[in-house]
Amino acid sequence: MTGENDSTELPLLPTTVVGSYSVPEWLESVKTDYYQRKISKQYLDDIHDVATKAALKDQERTGIHVVSGGELRRDNDVDYLLSRIPGIDIPDIAKSDSYNYFDAVVSRPLPDNAMLPLGLVDDLSFTRENTDRPVKFSFTGPLSLSRRIRNQAYSDTSELVRALARLLNMEAKRLAQAGATWLQIDEPFLCGYRDQVDVAVEGVNIITSDVDVYWSLHVCYGNRYARPIWEGHYDFLFPDVLDADVDQLVFEFARRGYGDLGLFERFGWDRSVGLGVVDVKTEEIETAGTVAARIRTALRTIPAERLVINPDCGLRHLPAHIARAKLLAMVDGAAMVRSELRDTGDVAESRADSVREGSG
Repeated sequence: MTGENDSTELPLLPTTVVGSYSVPEWLESVKTDYYQRKISKQYLDDIHDVATKAALKDQERTGIHVVSGGELRRDNDVDYLLSRIPGIDIPDIAKSDSYNYFDAVVSRPLPDNAMLPLGLVDDLSFTRENTDRPVKFSFTGPLSLSRRIRNQAYSDTSELVRALARLLNMEAKRLAQAGATWLQIDEPFLCGYRDQVDVAVEGVNIITSDVDVYWSLHVCYGNRYARPIWEGHYDFLFPDVLDADVDQLVFEFARRGYGDLGLFERFGWDRSVGLGVVDVKTEEIETAGTVAARIRTALRTIPAERLVINPDCGLRHLPAHIARAKLLAMVDGAAMVRSELRDTGDVAESRADSVREGSG
């Protein structure tokens, strides 16, 4: 199968994932074995291929419209990029656990014109070759990356954010050239650095500049070991986030409630919203009826044609059977509301924006 139908028109209330998929315990063990130099990189790569294919099949079988590769090649939300960026020093590449963060240092300014690819294109290409569904591809944003680097090169952290963003912009252009149609920037640390929204938005806009794809920005309250790192509301993002050159904001709501939906109306957000409808920090499985009720709540504020249905965050920390059940409930709940809208005539022959090459 190929990803040649990435331009397929999506239905109303299309379903997708945020990024990561369930990581089996055996895969975590194999990753740790690699960092302890017990197995070769080729051995690990072969296992990653098998795990990625399985994640794609799970998503397809639940009926997800826009899939991801599950990010199963990534140890965590930071190291997969920092270890590939020229100018980032990692003194010790061994880890006692694959999910731990490297001790990364930047001791000199990062190269502005680095031509060395970061390797994300290979991940995207493998995913597209193994599904006939449209693909969303995510990577961590520069503000979050900067918080895991000991900065010895820049007098201002914002300069490090800009430098990282410039490198990510070059990689985003490579991804677009390789066929990416939907890219997502993840900023999981932003909720912990609320005074840095303007810097984060500047970094986002550097990344998206001259990259003609559909862009999402995902901001959550952390999902490390299936626990939130911070608490609060999304009001701190506004109005600065209105200046982000993206097509969609993706927020977690299922765990936290839907009170912050009013922010979109209050501040005039006129683009798409990725609506979190299943809580990834609990193994309790939502019913399709619960998901449908959450979507109906959002429809009081956001038109159906601007809603995309997704989990709150990545599914990494959930057992595979729980992840599948949650996705199935999500798909069925969206289908229920889609049918209701069609039957009542509220949205006659309406379609969600297509994710096409050149859309943006």
